[in-house]
Amino acid sequence: MAETILVTGAGGYIGSNAAEYFAKKGYRVVGTIHRHVAERFARLGATSVKTDLTDPKSVSVLFGKRVDYVVHIAARASDVGRDEWFREANYEAVKRLASAAMEHGVKRFVYLSTSDVYGLHDFHGECEDELQFDEASSNPYPKYKILSEKWLKESVPPEKFACVRPCVVYGRGDTSITPRTIAYLKNSPIVFHFGKWRGKNRWPLAHVENVCRVLHAAMVLPQAGGKGVTVLDSKRTTLSEYYHEIARRFLDGKHLRECTLPMSVIRPVAWLSTMLSGNRTSPLFDPTLYSLDTVAHNLDFSNRRMIQWLAAAGLDEA
Repeated sequence: MAETILVTGAGGYIGSNAAEYFAKKGYRVVGTIHRHVAERFARLGATSVKTDLTDPKSVSVLFGKRVDYVVHIAARASDVGRDEWFREANYEAVKRLASAAMEHGVKRFVYLSTSDVYGLHDFHGECEDELQFDEASSNPYPKYKILSEKWLKESVPPEKFACVRPCVVYGRGDTSITPRTIAYLKNSPIVFHFGKWRGKNRWPLAHVENVCRVLHAAMVLPQAGGKGVTVLDSKRTTLSEYYHEIARRFLDGKHLRECTLPMSVIRPVAWLSTMLSGNRTSPLFDPTLYSLDTVAHNLDFSNRRMIQWLAAAGLDEA
């Protein structure tokens, strides 16, 4: 009998890709849906459960039948929004779901975190054992991802959980970074870079297929228990190269003019964007303080552990 995987957030971008991936691998997939359902998941014919993971009563019904693994992807992902929104969706819901999974004998709880837990500053190829959480982060997105990872480490046996930390996820069905970049390139006559890197900093891309494969490895490998892994494509892409590739693919090869401005010029604009977007689920305009720090730094991590885990699981990098 096929093992059952509960994939939360299966109606979304990463979740629907993961659900399809595991279904193709022969697992029985049960996916939680909150509001919208990606066409990819709808086509699967997999079991779906409409639920709100912030509601304690909703969580208990997910384990009415046997569940072998939980891959927890559902989250609030944005660079703006109220702190309490993120706390409930990205922390309290994690504790609730992981506790229920342990009570029902789930073999492993795989948590989709983010590389943003390391902070937004310049990196130079550090691996997971050399990286530390950015405890001083004030943005609620990484803040509650960090707290969730720490709670799992303190509250769940190490062999029962693993954390997957993707960088900037892109690929088929992307509803986040690619559309946002296309809109920026369409509306701006000049591509602006900020700070010392002048667009030569690494833009840390993680193809969604690689994210799915690493989720699989984190689920089945004994050595993954209690560990975190960064998901980052091996090909090094600079921010400038990324913009040019998006223009080539989606804007009929639009010629891009580039200009670099000092951070002091744009930071007041980013501060205003962040303040005006505090009660929104998406920024009123770009850049926010958080996205400014993202594009202005060299987010260059090691993906050695990712490659090792994929090899150990008999998988290749996409």
